[in-house]
Amino acid sequence: MLDIYAGKQALKTIQQQGLKQSLFTTMLGASGGPKWFTLFGLDKYLFGDFFKDRKDELNLIGSSAGAFRFAALAQNNPVDAITRLADYYSHTVYSDKASPKEITDKALQLLDHVFDKNGIEQIVNNKIFKAHFIVSRCTGLTKYESRPLQLIGLLSSILLNRIDRGLLKHQYQRYVYRVPSSQIQISDSYGFDTSYIDLSQGNLKQALLASGSIPLVMEGVNNIEGSPQGMYRDGGIIDYHFDVAIKPQRGLILFPHFTAIPKAGWFDKNLKRKVNPTYYENTVMLVPSEKFIDILPYGKIPDRNDFTTMDAKIRIQYWQTVLAETERLAISLDKVIQDQDIAQIRALP
Repeated sequence: MLDIYAGKQALKTIQQQGLKQSLFTTMLGASGGPKWFTLFGLDKYLFGDFFKDRKDELNLIGSSAGAFRFAALAQNNPVDAITRLADYYSHTVYSDKASPKEITDKALQLLDHVFDKNGIEQIVNNKIFKAHFIVSRCTGLTKYESRPLQLIGLLSSILLNRIDRGLLKHQYQRYVYRVPSSQIQISDSYGFDTSYIDLSQGNLKQALLASGSIPLVMEGVNNIEGSPQGMYRDGGIIDYHFDVAIKPQRGLILFPHFTAIPKAGWFDKNLKRKVNPTYYENTVMLVPSEKFIDILPYGKIPDRNDFTTMDAKIRIQYWQTVLAETERLAISLDKVIQDQDIAQIRALP
């Protein structure tokens, strides 16, 4: 049910030392909206069991949906928090032709539900599970809320990205909102300008909302507290599935993901451009297998289009089924770990 892939150095390390939680120092969480529902069972297992008694820091680096997941998993009771996130998000219903304001307002309600009473404080002060939320600061036409201007800006981004992904650095800057004790540095071969802002009680909610603020779909977040003035939007614009170097990197990177073929940025979704393989040499990917996807309703994983192509009642039933089925993935991973069946781990595609 679960495919496990490892980069060259990661596989060598696991073959020598076994598959154990202490090998990992970083975990990645990609963009993708409700596609992350396929990882729900894995998230509960990893933070309810695998990493449960961890004493060393684990850096959680997420964009968009990945950032939302890590905001839950960096709380004191991560299983309860990720369950609140999955339950509330899967039951969300929008009106026909929902406006960006409606979708943004419901995202804020979702965050309040996930944070509960002390969630923000717990995330900021967590010394073990250190949250990092990636946000894109817009410097082109996408900085405006005007739909026509955003459309022109996005079309420009698509064209520039086709020529050279590095040209996007003239329209977007990477901002990493991180716990104050973090020493993580992120870089890439395209030269995106990267800035770091400490998370606080005052800016965490704004930063997290911005990380998931899809252009045209949601309102952007203007002037995040403690940050340069400007418009902040979805972190997946730059870091959709990650094509970055992370330093210092003393251990392995764990990347539960809904596909074995990551894409660097949002505008690469329909391109054949590949990520830099050297960035994945120390990475272990946990991926739902084709066999698992085949047993799901409609033979596919959830996606944002389900909001508009399905009746709300049918969609909610479908998504609840997917969430329940992901327990199979957790069982598959646990068996590999308990048996130390390293032969099940394959080289990255």
